[in-house]
Amino acid sequence: MDGENHTVVSEFVFLGLTHSWEIQLLLLVLSSVLYILSMAGNILIVFSVTIDPHLHSPMYFLLACLSFIDLVACSVTSPKMVYDLFRKHKVISFGGCITQIFFIHLVGGVEMVLLVAMAFDRYIAICKPLHYLTIMSPRVCVLFLGAAWGLGISHSLFQLAFLIDLPFCGPNILDSFYCDLPKLLRLACKDTYKLQFMVTINSGFICVGSFLLLLISYIFILFSVWKHSSGGSSKALSTLSAHITVVFLFFGPTLFIYTWPHPNSQIDKFLALFDAVLTPFLNPVIYTFRNKEMKVVIRRVFKTLLTFRGIS
Repeated sequence: MDGENHTVVSEFVFLGLTHSWEIQLLLLVLSSVLYILSMAGNILIVFSVTIDPHLHSPMYFLLACLSFIDLVACSVTSPKMVYDLFRKHKVISFGGCITQIFFIHLVGGVEMVLLVAMAFDRYIAICKPLHYLTIMSPRVCVLFLGAAWGLGISHSLFQLAFLIDLPFCGPNILDSFYCDLPKLLRLACKDTYKLQFMVTINSGFICVGSFLLLLISYIFILFSVWKHSSGGSSKALSTLSAHITVVFLFFGPTLFIYTWPHPNSQIDKFLALFDAVLTPFLNPVIYTFRNKEMKVVIRRVFKTLLTFRGIS
């Protein structure tokens, strides 16, 4: 018997966000609209950076990479959540649950490194402008991207390693609208206290470490901008404020979910919903409306598309 696979649970049941039909209907409309807008906004940024030569710089390359990972982020849990809002019985297969966990941690790992890379990019642009193109060469940008995906994949696989030998024989009810490792570990048919602690330490250490690194970096950059105040300082501050806002939007919910020892279920759900639906929508909005160059390029892209449509 010891060599057998004791996993008998083939699916998990979500309790969802709420039992109120009126609130579910409201969430259905809002989530659907935000998902469509998130996809459209991030695709527009990736498309604009790709086709417009004015945006072929390290800063916009990293922004396009962030938008691409936001496309993945909003597609990991949102479509399933929207679909489940139609249904009374919300279920996900065991394999689907594992897949969600893998991509949630993959996206989180990649985005953390990209945000660190974007902070480094702004530091070089503001503090060492004469050496910017030399330091932020295409090779360095690709290395940052490779490091982001490398960390994301290794972190995700490391998280899944905790599940390899765990038996699941019931219950199979998750008080959530998506699968994540801490909740899933509590359903295993054995004591997983040590594993839960290790998961919290692993994810929490990466989150807190990255957040503190970014916080210190941006404080140092802001100090440098104020110290060497010039005509370009207002533009630099505008760009930095967009970056800092995105950092807090990303790390706020993540830090609470993975470092708070006994999270309240409803607050946990609200923050997870914010992270899954609202953050991928706000990122392109913040970067677009706080960046004059992006607004000009997007208008140009729209004009080109309208002209092309008129010709055809």
